[in-house]
Amino acid sequence: MRPGMFDTVLVANRGEIAVRVIRTLRRLGVASVAVYSDADAGAAHVAAADMAVRIGPAPAAESYLSADRLLEAAARTGARAVHPGYGFLAENAAFARAVTGAGLTFIGPPAQAIETMGDKIRAKETVAAAGVPVVPGAHGDGLADAARALGMPVLLKPSAGGGGKGMRLVRDAAELDEQIAGARREALASFGDGTLLAERWIDRPRHIEIQILADGHGTVIHLGERECSLQRRPQKVVEEAPSPLLDAAPRAAMGAAAVRAARACGYRGAGTVEFIVPGGDRATHYFMEMNTRLQVEHPVTELITGLDLVEWQLRIAAGEPLPFAQDDITVTGHAVEARICAETARVAEGGGRVDFLPSAGPVLLLREPSGEGVRVDSGLAAGTEVSTAYDPMLAKVVAHGPDRATALRRLRAALARTTVLGVDTNTGFLRRLLAHPDVRSGDMDTGLIDAAAASLVPAGVPDEVYAAAALLRHAALAPRPRAGEWTDPFAVPSGWRLGGEPAWTAHPLRVPGREPVTVRVRPGEVAVGDGGPVPARLLDGPAEGVVRVEVAGVAYAFAHAAIAEGHWLGRDGDAWHVHGHDPVAAAGGGRAEGAGTLTAPMPGTVTVVKAAVGDEVTAGQSLLVVEAMKMEHVIAAPHDGTVTALDVTAGATVAIDQVLARVTPREA
Repeated sequence: MRPGMFDTVLVANRGEIAVRVIRTLRRLGVASVAVYSDADAGAAHVAAADMAVRIGPAPAAESYLSADRLLEAAARTGARAVHPGYGFLAENAAFARAVTGAGLTFIGPPAQAIETMGDKIRAKETVAAAGVPVVPGAHGDGLADAARALGMPVLLKPSAGGGGKGMRLVRDAAELDEQIAGARREALASFGDGTLLAERWIDRPRHIEIQILADGHGTVIHLGERECSLQRRPQKVVEEAPSPLLDAAPRAAMGAAAVRAARACGYRGAGTVEFIVPGGDRATHYFMEMNTRLQVEHPVTELITGLDLVEWQLRIAAGEPLPFAQDDITVTGHAVEARICAETARVAEGGGRVDFLPSAGPVLLLREPSGEGVRVDSGLAAGTEVSTAYDPMLAKVVAHGPDRATALRRLRAALARTTVLGVDTNTGFLRRLLAHPDVRSGDMDTGLIDAAAASLVPAGVPDEVYAAAALLRHAALAPRPRAGEWTDPFAVPSGWRLGGEPAWTAHPLRVPGREPVTVRVRPGEVAVGDGGPVPARLLDGPAEGVVRVEVAGVAYAFAHAAIAEGHWLGRDGDAWHVHGHDPVAAAGGGRAEGAGTLTAPMPGTVTVVKAAVGDEVTAGQSLLVVEAMKMEHVIAAPHDGTVTALDVTAGATVAIDQVLARVTPREA
């Protein structure tokens, strides 16, 4: 530890970024202090830190967003500096001032820079004055009319905050009023500020960002670019460095523009200047915004430059000058990052659109990859309870190689070795995305995932998954006698019967979001659904989280976790929760299914109720809004009809598949 470096740092965050910051603190010999809500008492970041302080109940407003509780934790532990990570209070100027006002060091930019760049409207005006090109836009009163004047489509963006939350692309002017209202609700919930701006939508845009470092001695440099065009909702999903789009001239121009933007706001520390590049015109770029914090995707820059950005945040905050100049920065190889999120991908009715719905639950089994060129930044541990109270990102898997093709190949292989059972994740989806021809060629834009998503979600559950679950259930039916005890042969599910072939035992099974499937089992064979019998058997297991089965002559190894409701099985990044299905209970209303029954697509909170029992509604009309992990999901009427049941109120917490309302068709 160099002179001037802090003795103890409080990390005012949770999850993978808290673990990531603590890792660098430990390497530098700096003591770390974690903070945690009641929901995170057993979280990985708490175990990783030298000290940990409880700061309140699960809601972020009463814990991670409470400046008073965070500063009290710093005082109790003797921390002399606060690292905000990203999200929560990382870009909150009032929090930065509160930290410095308490006599502590805020490991980030000055509050004035956060304030300037945190307001997207003011940020555009500031950088434009410094000669940085900006996207045409509008804000203020009469936003809907001003947006129509820009011409459709337009992008609605919260003036405060970032991370894609509250952003909405509007293509139809008739939807503007409703979309503006929804974007304001999301912005208010996420950032406490509902101010919006509208920007002209750039067709087939590429999202390129520049990492900068600025010390307190007048030096500002950039560390090259990251390509972040693979995104949805619109939030980044996969990032890489360097960009496959840019060559030397546009790279230098964007780097110089990023440095001018940082100087314009008096920046200090690590930050990112984000640009949009029109499709087919890599020589043109427009400023979008500046993130006045460490970015989620910072590992790809670290891997190609060899610099630890968290270390340089700490050194700059401690007053050290940057010991290198722009010409000293060299880039080696290529790096790609994929974000592992707790979510379920479901193809919407009618196909064509994929809904990514938040998921929640306990982590029953966890396996994270390693190997040459592979890095994992994770906030997970076996037993972690993934909640809808926080952001859905769980971990990041990053791969580095001498070239882009090698990095992509290593990342796909690493994702195949990533297993999370107990909660749905997007790991398998990411593997298939990375194999998409346009991703492999580098011909990407921010609309690629939306256009290709339906082809990246499997049409059904593989037969071998149902077969494995049925074989496990069948084996569990057999009695396990103690040594020397007699076993009643009629209690063994052998399928034996007098004078004929062995009988089938039927196992009705269901994977959430899929139709039930009946699997028939008899010695040496299974038949899945309407399919014919095929040879099948358990080879070994379940033991130590693995079960191996042979189906139709092919051996499969699954990661496995058994729970009371059934079995979790995982392979190649995909995971399935297969449980028993009771058709009698379902038919009798146990699930209250039916064409007009609306159920919760995800666990979350009902934030808006727009209908009442007895209302006449039309197909597609919004009835309720369910929010989870700061994402809104609109529950709409499936057809014209009458609301005959409404089982929830605003503020109610709901579970996945819970009945919310029922709309009886008009003809009924």
